[in-house]
Amino acid sequence: MATERELSDFLLSVERRAFKRTVYHVRDNEAALDIVQDSMMKLAEHYGDKPPNELPMLFQRILSNCTLDWFRRQKTRNALFSNLSDFESASEDGDFDLLETYSSSDPSQQVESAEDSTRRAQILREIESEIMELPARQREAFLMRYWEDMDVAETAAAMGCSEGSVKTHCSRAVAALSKALKAKGIQL
Repeated sequence: MATERELSDFLLSVERRAFKRTVYHVRDNEAALDIVQDSMMKLAEHYGDKPPNELPMLFQRILSNCTLDWFRRQKTRNALFSNLSDFESASEDGDFDLLETYSSSDPSQQVESAEDSTRRAQILREIESEIMELPARQREAFLMRYWEDMDVAETAAAMGCSEGSVKTHCSRAVAALSKALKAKGIQL
């Protein structure tokens, strides 16, 4: 069973990676921070008594579920409610023009088109399939270094090899991915 210190050390060790992963998904720093904090609280509250070696997988599952819950809430909120302050007039004379308000909204808050969303999803699927084609050690090193954001020493310790081997595996993985994606016409 994990002690309070072990639980605290674990949460401290995953905080940055979890935040980066969540920001990647939700594209909102404040929401990502809320999701990560909620996930940490749920882990501590419901699974703090589990053995330390089970904490990483439990936390990843909780983080994924909290992220999905956030998307569900956003979808519901956007479908059912509109913020009345969106309909307030910016001018002093009190005239309100919905089209003017709609067209002047912040472009960073606009939803991407279905075409862009589909294209992005297809590219991500291609990248994932190419990552799965990498040799096991290259894939492992690549994912730890660039997805989990582990440094070379952490990756070497996790893989049970030297730091030089990690660098070699990562270099070969990047070269292979670059070549395969360019052959498919994907420029990143």
